Order: sequence, then structure tokens, then C-alpha cells
Amino acid sequence: METLTEAQQELYDWLVDYIRQNQHSPSIRQMMRAMGLKSPAPIQSRLDHLRKKGYIDWVEGQARTIRILQDQEGVPVYGIIAAGYVNIASQAEAEVERLNLAGLPIKMGDYALRVTGESMIEAMIGDGDMVIMRPVKDPQSVREGTIVAARVPDGTTLKYFHRRGNIVQLVPANPNYPIQEFPADQVEIQGKLVGVWRDYFAE
Repeated sequence: METLTEAQQELYDWLVDYIRQNQHSPSIRQMMRAMGLKSPAPIQSRLDHLRKKGYIDWVEGQARTIRILQDQEGVPVYGIIAAGYVNIASQAEAEVERLNLAGLPIKMGDYALRVTGESMIEAMIGDGDMVIMRPVKDPQSVREGTIVAARVPDGTTLKYFHRRGNIVQLVPANPNYPIQEFPADQVEIQGKLVGVWRDYFAE
């Protein structure tokens, strides 16, 4: 990632701390006070640079939507994903925990999901594991047999991806679970698997 100026780093560090503590982003006025500024222009300039450099993002036209894309303490854990029957949706808006994966080839935008269920057990992914996912910009680029986080009408699930014409098959890695089939337009590929984290020392 591009390095920050001293002023940009000061605002970024303050934003990270504020959002961690409050679970929402601050107002421009709060940022002005924190940085000791009397005009919103320098704040907006720093925010624009932080966004261009890939440190933050926000929803245009909406207040208090600034989010940290990735900081030095790991990837965001966005919730849970079903590795079983589809009945649990991932919570992409939740960013209340981070997984420290220092030293691994994690890219900006990668995120983690905690697995629940055992449908991917033969792929060495078990209940309670963390899967590291990478967002998919072009669903057509997803290769056959890739393990994906797929949103379907009933929720989001972790499965092998296969396409058969206009039908998408979500295939488990456990013979005790069925292959699920959906029309392609009912399947949203939210991410592809890039790693698995298991804490062997967890109580």
C-alpha cells in the first residue's frame, strides 16, 4: 500500500481507534476537533487521499459510512458461513473482530468467515475454522471446482463451485451432504477461498 504523509497517518490512526471503540464512523466535525482544525477542507483532502491509497472507503452521499479497508492487525472477520445446509447468512456488515495473519500473502480487501457445519470436512475445513476469502469482481472468472462463499435464496454457504449451463452446482466435500443446484441468476459468488486458519490451542 502507498505510504501516508504525517497528516494522513494521524487522521487514519485516529479513525481506526474511533471506529474500533464506537463501531461507527465519526462526523467531519468530530474529525476537525480531533485534528485541531477549523475548516472541513483539510479533513476532506486527507480523506480523499486515504481513499485513493486504499486505506478507507465510504458510501457516496451518506454520512458516517467510512470504513477501514484493512489495517496492520489482520483481516476483518465478517461473521459466520454455513458449511452444511444453507441456513445461515454471512454478516458482511459486521467488523467487530480481526484475525492476525501476519506473514501470509493477504491482499487488501480479503476477509475472514467462521465456519459452522461439516460439509467441507474432506477439504480439511471443519466446524469452527476460519476461512480467508477474497472478493470476486468477475463471477465468470471463477474456475470450476473453486471453493466459494455463495449467496443463494436461503443464505450463504461454503462449497465447491461448478457451472452446468444455466445451473450452478454447489458441491460439498462430505458424502453425507447433498449437492445443491440453483439457477445461475440466483447465485451470487461473494468470495473465493484463499486460506484456512485453525486455532489448535483454542479451549
